[in-house]
Amino acid sequence: MKVLIINGSPRTDGNTTCAVNELCKTFEKNGIETITMQIGTQPISGCIACMKCKQTGKCVFDDMVNKVAAEFENCDGLIVASPVYYASANGTLVSLMDRLFYSTLFDKTMKVGASVAIARRGGCSATFDMLNKYFTISGMPVASSQYWNSVHGRAPGEAEQDGEGMQTMRALADNMAFLIKSIALGKEKYGLPEKEKRISTHFVR
Repeated sequence: MKVLIINGSPRTDGNTTCAVNELCKTFEKNGIETITMQIGTQPISGCIACMKCKQTGKCVFDDMVNKVAAEFENCDGLIVASPVYYASANGTLVSLMDRLFYSTLFDKTMKVGASVAIARRGGCSATFDMLNKYFTISGMPVASSQYWNSVHGRAPGEAEQDGEGMQTMRALADNMAFLIKSIALGKEKYGLPEKEKRISTHFVR
């Protein structure tokens, strides 16, 4: 069993990494493999709505998005960790997530998702809410913790001093590991839920 962690920070040794490291240690304790992909310094542009992905199953821009997609398809869970920029996720990460979720045609049902926000002070809950929407539109259960998944720190490494934030990361990884294992057992015994044919309406008709 494997969890993919996307680190949206451009800093490889920053506070987002502190949170990710705490997650990885706890997943290892639970026998869950992790792979971390740091995308914060990558030149990732937004979606241009060319729709080529609907023909090919991957984004027309062959960059980090398609590399992440290959790992995402083969994982049981996805955690997206972001520093807070103007009470929102890092713009590079948002571009990646838009293109990743729109361009990939593989079934994401029952892959477990979670988001993590790291800030000096405010904006964590808005970032947390924003990132969770990628999961809930895709049939992905969202793992919970003991608090909203946020960690606080300003200077690199300060997040390690946030005792509650670090504990929240450990509780998140423990809960996510349990949920992934439980879903695996459920799929083995019951299979995935049957899906209706998609109904797609808009406000004109």
